[in-house]
Amino acid sequence: MTKGLKGITHQAIPHDSAAKHATGSANYADDIPEPVGTLHAYLGLAEQACGKIVNLDLSAIRAAPGVVGVLSAADIPGHNNISPTGLNDEPVFATDRVEFWGQPLFAVVAKTRDQARRAAKLAKLELRAKKPALSISEAQEAGYPYVSAPLKLERGDVQPALQSAPNRLQGKMVVGGQDHMYLEGQIAFAIPGEDEDVEVFSSTQHPSEAQHMVAHVLGIASHAVTVSVRRMGGGFGGKETQMNIFAAVAALAAKKWNRPVKLRPDRDDDMMITGKRHDFAIQYDVGFDESGKILAVDADFAARCGYSADLSGPVTDRALFHADNAYFYPNVCLRSHPMKTNTVSNTAFRGFGGPQGVIAAERMVEEIAYSLGKDPLEIRKANLYPAMDSTEAQENGHPNALTPYHQSVEDNILHRLIEELEQNSNYQARREAILAHNESNASIKKGIALTPVKFGISFTATWYNQAGCLLHIYRDGSVQLNHGGTEMGQGLNTKVAQIVAEAFQIDLAKIKITKTTTEKVPNTSATAASSGTDLNGMAALDAANKIKSRLIAFAAEHWKVETSHVGFLPNHVQIGEELIPFPDLIEAAYMARVQLSDTGFYKTPKIHWDREKGMGRPFYYFAYGAAVSEVSVDRLTGEYRVDRVDVLHDVGRSLNPALDKGQVEGAFIQGMGWLTSEELWWDEKGQLRTHAPSTYKIPLASDIPRIFNVELADWSEAKELTIKRSKAVGEPPFMLAISVFEALSMAVASVADYKICPQLEAPATPERVLLAMEALDGTREAS
Repeated sequence: MTKGLKGITHQAIPHDSAAKHATGSANYADDIPEPVGTLHAYLGLAEQACGKIVNLDLSAIRAAPGVVGVLSAADIPGHNNISPTGLNDEPVFATDRVEFWGQPLFAVVAKTRDQARRAAKLAKLELRAKKPALSISEAQEAGYPYVSAPLKLERGDVQPALQSAPNRLQGKMVVGGQDHMYLEGQIAFAIPGEDEDVEVFSSTQHPSEAQHMVAHVLGIASHAVTVSVRRMGGGFGGKETQMNIFAAVAALAAKKWNRPVKLRPDRDDDMMITGKRHDFAIQYDVGFDESGKILAVDADFAARCGYSADLSGPVTDRALFHADNAYFYPNVCLRSHPMKTNTVSNTAFRGFGGPQGVIAAERMVEEIAYSLGKDPLEIRKANLYPAMDSTEAQENGHPNALTPYHQSVEDNILHRLIEELEQNSNYQARREAILAHNESNASIKKGIALTPVKFGISFTATWYNQAGCLLHIYRDGSVQLNHGGTEMGQGLNTKVAQIVAEAFQIDLAKIKITKTTTEKVPNTSATAASSGTDLNGMAALDAANKIKSRLIAFAAEHWKVETSHVGFLPNHVQIGEELIPFPDLIEAAYMARVQLSDTGFYKTPKIHWDREKGMGRPFYYFAYGAAVSEVSVDRLTGEYRVDRVDVLHDVGRSLNPALDKGQVEGAFIQGMGWLTSEELWWDEKGQLRTHAPSTYKIPLASDIPRIFNVELADWSEAKELTIKRSKAVGEPPFMLAISVFEALSMAVASVADYKICPQLEAPATPERVLLAMEALDGTREAS
């Protein structure tokens, strides 16, 4: 493979493990051969949601067959705390209080997993129970505190602008949570070493955090803990912090009994123990003029956060960062309310609060459109931030390009993107046809919607925007690459390998990316915030360029030519008049004692954030996209199908169009599940009842849109100096599925001649759609 190597970073290269995924030969943590003497751990969970622990009797467990021992808080030599934010609010094992149904109280260690699992059910817990506060409203009524400090973003003078606005409306919206439903569940496999050493194989998006937590719990230094992960079977944010307890308990047991220990919960327990996407209750007050131009927005975002902080602070912050979506608010005040509840602590999930902010913006646009009798798309276009090439967008700090957090939007391409999608999808003609259909058809109602997304890229915790890499070239010209990112099916390793292959102009097959491990690259950030390729790709390129510069200097000296006469060609190096095979140059460099290994490092420039002031530039750039969705709804049952979806999405100069399209398609379907079928439900006692695939409904193959057109905006290029001018792709397209939700809303609104906004709650299950239709039908009859 020598043809086209120069542009390998912009080619549709297959995922490096695609064949292994399809054939089942890809190795995951649970596939690691177990050494003789391996023990198995299982967590014992509270079966009440709130109360003071009076007594916990574990005697029956210790007498159970195969049980080696039981671990409780008293067995922790270090700290009984795994809070990712450094707060002392998330114990490994509960001590004096139970805070949610499913909270770990102890761990059983036995000879087999089945024995450990069965024995864990034998505990006898005596609790002085208290009525739990499960929902946002219950927590507010009970006076529960915030789990982290709230945030306020403010610009302009909101109240006078609202009072003087020609039109004003107020509303509220409930947005449900979502389970990660990764194919590979949580797992940790710990192998003890000499002295304090322990190695943990974990399905984690954040090996460095797992390393830190294990060391913290064991009371040892981080250098004694090695965390490794070859790949994950999905993560979506659910393995950023939620793996902490599994890694810590497995390591704790391994060191206590000096034997390998594996901990893998059942799917039911996994879903009860681990946090989910935050559900939100949003209240908004918006003022606008007769054309639909927004003049002022005042909004409160309350979130169900669970019993501890976890990542709820930054998640609710990011919801505010995206509450404008693609629209300029001249006067704005946004407030977060991260509420403590007696439920599992919610956590990172694809979009990290952004989707909840974006859908609030789209609801306000929808409300304005129905109140004025206009197409919501008209309102959307009227409120967009200025285009990238407009004068006002070019002027840094121009008020019409300023977000609620005072970052100027200088790279907006939505005007062109929406125009192209509107034309290519034949939106206007289809909308007219749908309006005619709804007027003549009493049983099937249709809807169509075009919604955009503007999504900020970078960790809002600025220090996470860094990455490292370790690159080796061996004497035969083969390359081993290790970076701090983790592969969870998204193709990160393939993209980073493409970057290095292009740098050296060698075949992709010559590069091997090894497992992510804290032994090679320290202090890594989580593979999250859509930043995996942005950060690790740049770090890998930095390492490659360092080695290249040495090779060029060596070649020039050895072959007596100028450095300008040394160039890398497909699998060769041009040195003056000679064409040297790449492996031959490497062998010669080795013999001349040239260093063939180096580290790379990258930190995102320009970003800064002052949370106290609510001002700064938290994002390096924005990614954009738009989608048109068309739906059909059965008027008698509320059941519906997605007939057609057209997507045009911005990934800058795509590093790998095949992988990027796959990410857009997958994100859209996952977002559709969040807004249509995936409903979390706790009973009045606080037990999660949607705790398995039998009761929790993710989208099936039959739910995929009948027509699904996904295109990348191949004319786009990142304005900032990103890796090869590409843009992040993991999270932004998730929010494009809001177009399905908005299309359903139009179908419902047809029952009352589009004069009333249906105010659907998410997820818009068939039951909710049917009830909304009946409610509007009753309103029309009453009028």
